[in-house]
Amino acid sequence: MTTTPDTASTKANPAAARSADPGSGPTTPRTTHTVFNQAPPRRDINEFSLNTALKDALAHYSPGASHDELERIGALVGSADFINDARLVNVHGPVLRTHDDWGNRVDEIEFHPAYHRIIGDALDAEAHSYAWTHPGPGANVERAVRFMLFSQIEPGHACPVSMTHAVVPSLLVDSALADFWVPRATAAGYDPRRVDPATKSAVTFGMAMTEKQGGSDIRANTTTAVPVGDHYLITGHKWFCSAPQSDAFLVIAQLDEGPSCFVVPRVLPGGDLNSVRIQRLKDKLGNRSNASSEVEFDATQGWLLGQPGRGVRTIIEMVAQTRLDCVLGSAAGMRQSVAEAAWHARGRAAFGTKLIDQPLMRAVIADLQLETEAATYTALHLAAAYDDDSAEAADFRRLATAVGKYWICKRGPEHAYEALECLGGNGYTEAFPLARRYREQPVMAVWEGSGNVIVLDVLRALAREPRSAKSFLGFLETGLGQHTDFDAAYESLARSLQSAVQDLDSGDAAARAALQGRGRVLVEKMALLMQAAILFESAPFEVASSFAAARLGADRGREYGALPDGVDIDFLVARA
Repeated sequence: MTTTPDTASTKANPAAARSADPGSGPTTPRTTHTVFNQAPPRRDINEFSLNTALKDALAHYSPGASHDELERIGALVGSADFINDARLVNVHGPVLRTHDDWGNRVDEIEFHPAYHRIIGDALDAEAHSYAWTHPGPGANVERAVRFMLFSQIEPGHACPVSMTHAVVPSLLVDSALADFWVPRATAAGYDPRRVDPATKSAVTFGMAMTEKQGGSDIRANTTTAVPVGDHYLITGHKWFCSAPQSDAFLVIAQLDEGPSCFVVPRVLPGGDLNSVRIQRLKDKLGNRSNASSEVEFDATQGWLLGQPGRGVRTIIEMVAQTRLDCVLGSAAGMRQSVAEAAWHARGRAAFGTKLIDQPLMRAVIADLQLETEAATYTALHLAAAYDDDSAEAADFRRLATAVGKYWICKRGPEHAYEALECLGGNGYTEAFPLARRYREQPVMAVWEGSGNVIVLDVLRALAREPRSAKSFLGFLETGLGQHTDFDAAYESLARSLQSAVQDLDSGDAAARAALQGRGRVLVEKMALLMQAAILFESAPFEVASSFAAARLGADRGREYGALPDGVDIDFLVARA
């Protein structure tokens, strides 16, 4: 059950609780001209039932999944009310109140009521917890689909949803902390009140790692912790802390043993506020519905999670899960982009012909859909790897999650731009969702390790965990014999990986530096072949063979729509 500041009005009259959409009501007759040849608004549709790629991928990776709840979510997020709420929370973003009217420090974030409705819907639907509350085959896959459906329409709220999901493996390293926090973090429901967490049945989590001087270099952090009884007092700062309204955070601070991980509640047992001082909210390019902040800790109380000096290892479990969610969010954004572009092309004519029937536009839509299919199947393939407890699956996902995060998140912004261009001037205005999506997509590539950080992580895995490379290549081998372009690309990558491992093992600093300089080339090859192998394993052959021709062949183009022979344009457009 969700508890929000406007719960009563929402439950009593859901239609009245959501502000009227300025584009959905009756219109005043015009005397100067008649409006025609504009595609109708894309709303009051079912985002699950219309997403053929997502449904097909779900059927492959979780064949026993019930569609009833997913159909309900699809109708909810495709409704005019939900779409308008997504607009409202980005127009009326979060506001920081550092002090109350009497000068008392409160460090409170105020949100538009639409934000509480959206995140409440997502948490009610277990977009954060389904994998933990329904363990078994397909649990992570079905949770991924829930997360993607909500993220497709409003991605900002997905940040705290993702972190609340991802924190569970890290919490489990300490049974006492897990016993208190995990049942609350995995509960279906939303309670935004700032009260003693012991009095709440549902909580949300955030994390705070990066500092001004360090960024991704966590070991350069200067925030410190000192023991006091059963807890620690933390002093320092964090340069980025998203969702500072969360009930608790995982925080990295220095002990004598090195960087360590702590659980820091926003409200202490008994109801007093912990000294988490929010300095300001970031003014971001996109992701504007989500509060991202700078915080300071002044003798802030925290409880050690895991071993002293092992904080990076403890929190990396959370980071791995949020990296997966960056892939899910990017794929969801691609679906929104191509769906809006195809909808417009089907509803608008130029020079006497529907855009969707014009060869140039069909090529662009087909290519956008091809990218979306590859991202969607890869996202659910990675989610399925987290459902598999085998050592082989662990080896694969260690490398594959990083590779997927690097490539799919980088493809998102260009994909959104090309879809935006399909709408012409409409796409460039804030009245349509693709301007917001274009500003949103880059954050997925920045969060949880930007491109170079991810490439270094891949190289580190190749050096330290050679089984990961073996498992990765073993999976790629399943695609051999399906397409000549795939086979040729595989042979090239196999040689590159063998050479990379030799350079990493050699101890030759110059060879390692040269390899690092080629790192992006290597990871890009790995990503494209991984996507192709996944498609050959799980997608319709028309999709897989089109991807091999368009992304691996010698005639592949640089821009969307520059497709070589061998791409089934009609098949792809029909699925967009």
